[in-house]
Amino acid sequence: MKIIGVEKFGGPQALTVLDVPEPHAGPGEVRIRVHAAAVSPTDTVLRSGGQAPDTLQMPVIPGMDAAGVIDEAGPDSGWEVGEQVMAIALPLGEHRGAYAQYLVSPADSLARIPAGVDFAEASTLPMNGLTAVQTLEKLDLKPGQSLAVTGAAGTLGNYLVQLAKHSGLVVVADAAAKDRDLVSGLGPDYVVDRGNDFADHVRELFPDGVDALADAAVMNGKAVSAVRNDGGFATFRWWSEEPGRGIAVHPIAVREEYHSARKLETLRQLVEDGTLTLRVADRMPAEEAATAHARLEAGGVRGRLVLLF
Repeated sequence: MKIIGVEKFGGPQALTVLDVPEPHAGPGEVRIRVHAAAVSPTDTVLRSGGQAPDTLQMPVIPGMDAAGVIDEAGPDSGWEVGEQVMAIALPLGEHRGAYAQYLVSPADSLARIPAGVDFAEASTLPMNGLTAVQTLEKLDLKPGQSLAVTGAAGTLGNYLVQLAKHSGLVVVADAAAKDRDLVSGLGPDYVVDRGNDFADHVRELFPDGVDALADAAVMNGKAVSAVRNDGGFATFRWWSEEPGRGIAVHPIAVREEYHSARKLETLRQLVEDGTLTLRVADRMPAEEAATAHARLEAGGVRGRLVLLF
C-alpha cells in the first residue's frame, strides 16, 4: 500500500511516498480504506523527531485523523464492510498513523461520519474533538463557571469554544484582528485580543480571574495569570512549571482517548445538530504532504489541511 512516511526525521521534505505491505484486520478490528487524513501540528512534531521514542520502527507514518470506508471487518468487530467512518490513529502505537491507504483500527476507536459531511470534513474531527472533550472533563467546570481559551481561531480552539458553550460555560476567547469574525461566530461570550497581554484583557473582564483556562496557543506562563486562585489550567504541550496560587495544571493527552468510540459518536451527533463546525482549509493530494506541512508550519492556516488518498 501507499503511505506517506518518514525514514529519517527532519523538515517537511522528510515526508516521502513509500510502498509497504498492507495490513489486515484481526479480531475486534477493522481495516479502513482511507480517503482523507487531516494534517495537524502533532504530525509535524512527529515528522521532525520531537516525540518519537528510540524504539519506533521506521518508516514512521504520521497522522492521527482518518476518514474512509471499512473494507475489512474482523471477527467480533461489530462493524460491516462498506460503512463510512472516521477514526483516531496512534502513530506511535501498534496500528501506526493515518497517512496511508489502509489503516487498521480497533473497533472502539471509530464512529460513523456525520450525515451530510464528506470524508475530508470528517477527518478534521477525531483527534481535536476528543482532545477538547478530555479538556473539559479534566477541568470539570459547572454551568455558569468561566473558561478562557487561547488559540481560539485554531481547530482545537474552535471545538473548545463550541463545546464549552454547549456545556453552559461562560467563555472568553482570544483572536487576532483578522480572526475576530471567525472566533465571534463560534459563540463565545467575550472576545479579547490575542497576544502576550491576553491575561490582562481577561482580568479586565474577570478581576479575580477565570475559573479555568485551556491553553491551545501554548502560552504557558504568559497566560496562567488569567486564572483565579485555585482554578484550573489545561496544557497541551506538557507545561511542567508550578504556577502557584493553588492552580491545578491538567496535562491533556489525547492518546488516552484511543478507545473512546462513545465520545466520538457524541461528537458526530454534535456536528449533525449544528453544535460543532468542521473547517477544511484545503484538500491536497497525499503526495503533497510535504507542502501541507510547510504551509502549516508557516502559520496562519485556519481549519485543517487534509490529504486525500
